[in-house]
Amino acid sequence: MKEIPRDNWKNFSGWYENVLLKAEIYDYRYPVKGTGVWLPYGFELRERVYNYLKELQKRAGYREVLFPTLIPEDLFRKESEHVASFEKEVFWVTRGGSKELDRKYVLRPTSETAMYYMFSLWLNSYSDLPLRIFQIVNVFRYETEATHPLYREREITTFFESHSAFATAEENEKEVKKAVSIYKEFFDWLGIPALITRRPNWDKFPGAVYTIAFDTILPNGRTLQIGTVHNLGQNFSKAFDIKVQMPNGRIEYIWQMCFGVSGRVITALLAIHGDDHGPVFPPHVAPIQIVVIPILYKDFEKEIMQKAREISEKLIKKGFRCVLDDSPDTPGSKYYKWELKGVPLRIEIGPKDLQKGSVTIVRRDTLERYNVRENEFIEKTKEILSRMWEDMKRRAIEFFESMIKNVRNVEEAISTINNGYVVEADWCGSEECGMELQEEVEARLLGIRLDQDLNPKKASSPTCINCDKPAKYKIVIARTY
Repeated sequence: MKEIPRDNWKNFSGWYENVLLKAEIYDYRYPVKGTGVWLPYGFELRERVYNYLKELQKRAGYREVLFPTLIPEDLFRKESEHVASFEKEVFWVTRGGSKELDRKYVLRPTSETAMYYMFSLWLNSYSDLPLRIFQIVNVFRYETEATHPLYREREITTFFESHSAFATAEENEKEVKKAVSIYKEFFDWLGIPALITRRPNWDKFPGAVYTIAFDTILPNGRTLQIGTVHNLGQNFSKAFDIKVQMPNGRIEYIWQMCFGVSGRVITALLAIHGDDHGPVFPPHVAPIQIVVIPILYKDFEKEIMQKAREISEKLIKKGFRCVLDDSPDTPGSKYYKWELKGVPLRIEIGPKDLQKGSVTIVRRDTLERYNVRENEFIEKTKEILSRMWEDMKRRAIEFFESMIKNVRNVEEAISTINNGYVVEADWCGSEECGMELQEEVEARLLGIRLDQDLNPKKASSPTCINCDKPAKYKIVIARTY
């Protein structure tokens, strides 16, 4: 891969697509637009990321399920607002073999209409509640804009969606906050800083009462939505007639919420921690944590190779995900290969190391080199990996914070966004004003910035950035993917 600076907004897409292919993460050359193939290395990365989210979900009481891909047309049309939004994006199945089907089916664009029909069969009494489930599935959306691997696709192969049902509005609202806390822990574990906003009404999930979204900032200054939480209220329970008998004997509609992430998490992981050489994976996420590279010299080949094997075996016994690169490639080629794969540490063993009784450890993020005595290298490896992870998180946060600028008027917002930044501004809360503001700045109003307790951040000036009305909220505006 020719080195491509990722920090240039013109080159980011080229860097990203090269990384996916050359690091053997995801091959988007499959002959169906907007689809791709997870390669073994990328799939293991995906599994490590999603297994942690599974752990968080199960800890919170969610259980894994698997629903069918086909949704009958009559079920899909049950919730009018939901259908109106998705109808132009769905794939229809109208034939079975050579026969026209009597009943049309939709390839799942999301699972509300499929799941909630079953909820109406499962839930009869308040004792059946709460219900908490999740699944990891493929979803299909006919993306008419330009497709991009993993973050704008027609077949999303890593859709992790969670759904829950409750007897009361208060329980449901509490679960929204729990979902946000799950995602905050998840993204912190990945070292991905995120903006948390309440989407404006015109941009909420179809059928939701409101939507909370997580967005991160990529190196080119554009934001990427990486997670959403939706309070569905009783909109779907009324559409699907999901009612339970309460302790007082009354029959009432349930309350629902849902939340989800997709392969965009992997996009963010690559983008936030990558550099001009390729991705840099957090040590606890990396499919391979350490590569051992013997530097072979004439008359020392056997001893060096033997020592390299000993070192790699010791690391594996200590629980590290380690490989020994004993291929015939040159050391430089090996460095290039494993840097491109984002492996956190490289351990080199050459004649000088052999004579000194030491090894050379190289950090992937900074390419710093450490000469470490062999009898200390296990502890030093742990120490260097820990320091590397703390540095990676710190750099990610520093970059994230540097990309957000507070602006006082529309002209300043336009200039700042055109220079590749995300802006915060004061807003009156009017939908008409907000949509007008989006058109003026030619960017997306992500919504009201929320604090740690999910309270709306209050405006810092008396008037709205776009009109003379009193300002109420702090909003975020950005160019997005």
